[in-house]
Amino acid sequence: MNIVWVNHRDPRHPQAGGAEVHLREVAKRLVEKGCDVTLLAERFPGSQEEELIDGIKVLRRGGRLGIHLKAPLLVRKLAKDADIVVDDIAHAVPWWSRFVTKTPVIGIVHHVHQAVATLELGPVLGTAVKLAERTIKQSYKDIITVSKETKHQIEKQLGVDSSRIHVVYHGVDHETFRPDGEKFTRPTLLSLGRIKKYKNLDHLLRAYGRAKKRVPDLRLVICGGGDYKEHIVELAKCLNLNDVIFVSRVRDEERVRLLQKSWALCTPSLIEGWGLVITEAAACGTPTLAYDGVGSEAIINGETGYLVKNGDIQALSDKIVMLNQDDQLRRSMSTAAIQYSNRFDWDTTANETLRILEASAN
Repeated sequence: MNIVWVNHRDPRHPQAGGAEVHLREVAKRLVEKGCDVTLLAERFPGSQEEELIDGIKVLRRGGRLGIHLKAPLLVRKLAKDADIVVDDIAHAVPWWSRFVTKTPVIGIVHHVHQAVATLELGPVLGTAVKLAERTIKQSYKDIITVSKETKHQIEKQLGVDSSRIHVVYHGVDHETFRPDGEKFTRPTLLSLGRIKKYKNLDHLLRAYGRAKKRVPDLRLVICGGGDYKEHIVELAKCLNLNDVIFVSRVRDEERVRLLQKSWALCTPSLIEGWGLVITEAAACGTPTLAYDGVGSEAIINGETGYLVKNGDIQALSDKIVMLNQDDQLRRSMSTAAIQYSNRFDWDTTANETLRILEASAN
C-alpha cells in the first residue's frame, strides 16, 4: 500500500509531541508490513529537505505557515501514485487534500480545538481557526480519532456522523516505559509536556501551593517549553513557590526516569484527545491526577489515578495530598496503572489503522 501522510511536524522536529509519536510508531510499523509511506511536513532550522526515518520517507517543505501553501501542490503530485492520503490534523486546521486529488483521503483528528482556540489565539484568529476546523465534516469521508470522548466531540461540535468516525487508541512502548526500582525518597509531583494556556498549569501551581501546606516536603517538577512558560514561571514567584523545579527540555532517557521515579503525574488540561503521557506514566507504575476533560479513558478513576472536575483546584489539591500521604493507596494505584497500560500497544494501533486505511482506500 502506498501512503502519503501530511502533518505539520515530523518525529525529529524540536516541537514534536504526542501526535508525532503516534505518527512514527504507526507509520514505521506500516513500513514493516510492506507499505510505502511518504511524510510531508514543515522544515525547521538545521533540517534536511529529505530524510529517511525508520523507513518513512520524510519530505520537508515550507515553514509553519508555508507548509499550508506548498502542501496542496505536493499532495496532488505525490497522490497520483498513492492508494490513500492521510491528513494528520494535529493543529485544528485541515489540510483539505480531498480537494486537490481524486485519491481517497482520510483524516486523523487528535483532539477538537473548539473550546481552546480563542483561549490560545485570541478572538479574531481563534474564530478563524474554529471555522476552519468545522470544515472537517466536508473534507473527509472517514476519520480516525484516538478516544471515544474525542469521537463524541467530533460528532457534537463538528457535525460529523458517528458512522464515519473510527476510534483507534494510542499504544505504549512497553520496552521503554516500564517500572524501574524505587520512587524518589521525597514526594514528587510531575508535569510533563508543552506549556500552553489551556494546559492549566496555573491551576496546578495553586493546587500544589495548597497541598504543600499539608505535605511540607512535597516538590513539583515542571518539564517542558512553550509560549506560556514565562507566565507560569512568574506566577510561581508571585505565589512564593520558589522550590518549583522548571526544566525546559530533557533527554528521552531522563524523561523516562522522571516518569518512573515520580510519585504522581498531574495533567490538569482543559482538554486533550488522549493524553499519551498518562499511559506512558501508567506503564512506569505512576498514577495520574487529571481534570475530567483529559483522561476519561486513559485513567480509571479511583484505580489508576484520579479524575477531578474541571477547574476544581481544591479537589485537585486534596487528591495530591491523598496520593502522597497514603503509601498503600499509591502502591495499589501503581500496580493497577501498570496492568491497565498493558491493554495498549503500538502493534495493535498500527494493525487497526491499516485495516481502516485499506477499507477507506477501497
